[in-house]
Amino acid sequence: MPFAGEEIRLDLLQCAGPDGGRQCVVAIRVHPDALRRLGLHPEQPTARVTGPTPPAWWHAEAERLASRREI
Repeated sequence: MPFAGEEIRLDLLQCAGPDGGRQCVVAIRVHPDALRRLGLHPEQPTARVTGPTPPAWWHAEAERLASRREI
């Protein structure tokens, strides 16, 4: 693992979903210094959107290909 135990926090939450049933949510938090060790930080140019969003067909094709993938 690239992170020590005290550098990462995992919260498991359970709440009512839109249909009234139970819904589980996972929140993962990593200490900023641990991310910096991996070269990930807010100042890096690739952390921000730098161009236009892909066209709608691109997303549709990705969804189509993902649904064909076997697990």
